[in-house]
Amino acid sequence: MAASHSPFTRFVHGESFAGLLLVGTALIAFIWANSPWRETYFAAQHTHLALSLEDARLDLSLEHWVNDGLMAVFFLLVGLEIKRELLIGELSSRRRVALAVTAALGGMLVPAALYTALNVGGPGLSGWGVPMSTDIAFALGVLALLGSRVPLGLKVFLTALAIVDDLGAVLVIALFYTSGLNLTFLTLAALTWGAALYAGWRGAFSLKLYGVLGVLLWFFVLKSGLHATIAGVLLAFAVPIRRPDPADYLASLAEAAKPGRGEVVGARLRDLEDLLERAQSPLHRLEHALHPFVTFLVLPVFALTNAGVPVAAGGFGSVSLGVLLGLLLGKPLGVVGGAWLAVRMGMASLPRRVNWGHMVGSGLLAGIGFTMSLFVSNLAFDDSVLLTQAKLGVLLASVLAALLGAGWLLLGIRGQAPSGRDDVQVDLPR
Repeated sequence: MAASHSPFTRFVHGESFAGLLLVGTALIAFIWANSPWRETYFAAQHTHLALSLEDARLDLSLEHWVNDGLMAVFFLLVGLEIKRELLIGELSSRRRVALAVTAALGGMLVPAALYTALNVGGPGLSGWGVPMSTDIAFALGVLALLGSRVPLGLKVFLTALAIVDDLGAVLVIALFYTSGLNLTFLTLAALTWGAALYAGWRGAFSLKLYGVLGVLLWFFVLKSGLHATIAGVLLAFAVPIRRPDPADYLASLAEAAKPGRGEVVGARLRDLEDLLERAQSPLHRLEHALHPFVTFLVLPVFALTNAGVPVAAGGFGSVSLGVLLGLLLGKPLGVVGGAWLAVRMGMASLPRRVNWGHMVGSGLLAGIGFTMSLFVSNLAFDDSVLLTQAKLGVLLASVLAALLGAGWLLLGIRGQAPSGRDDVQVDLPR
């Protein structure tokens, strides 16, 4: 038991480790793409892998398998977190919703406006959605490194902000970064999603069922012209959050808990673990199962595949400047401005022990765009030079936003007397 509570174990399973893992893989990709062996990096990106099932064949490059396939799992996890927060989490409170929504809207609109002003009439205008997003793993990872010196209310606010921000990014991708639609596959996708929604409404608790429907939904959405990752969010909203009827497992639980001989204790403990697992809602079970897969595989592979930016190829142009200013300046202005408006209008109030200095720090951390901003960059630009400029702006802005946000909060904390423990404990989305 001691090992499970060791500092290293807590660190590995925390947001700080997730953020550092992303930084490490992104750094490897960046160095590789600018090394003498850069050609092997781009050759690996464009290596094609095909899957065939009878007459159906899917042939995609490794880059597309990651961005369209693995990232659909990431968006599934994002969708599960959004649904949980809306129904039973931090977004179920009207005043907390008002603060998070107005801050997130400001944090999306102001960066987009700044970017557009710098690129209006130019070939890079389509990248206006790049500086709108916040990387929740990075942002919460920086806060985790600051420890208990940061008020718990600020962590809760930044989490809610990032969740609303993710929802906004999903809507932007669906509405503005979608190619021509294939009505046949779009209809098949709608029918599959309808079947998943019906299963959730009827209380189907089998994750295998949602897995099969999810694969079909992903394939139909991919072929429909919508971006395939939208399938992950659609499936998440079908997975039920309510728990099974206790009567279905209490008798089995009591039987498994009966004392027995030593040789059967281990088997009964496994039965108890299985029953307790099944007592959770499908949403919680799926979220718990996906979290380590996304944290330790999907996001690092995405970073390794997409953060390789050859600096000499694109240079620093208006696209890079628009992304940089959008994330570094537009994000804090929009987040703090939106939050101030909500408080001023009496719609919301600041979280406990959080002041406006803390809010500026959260606005700076919201400028860490990384995962979602890199993802939108791939959708916004077909031109390799503009794509390189956008990615360079994202990487530079994300590093600076992390440093500025952490520095701002540390300077605000320094010299203050310890404020004591928060009396409310909240489990942050993982």
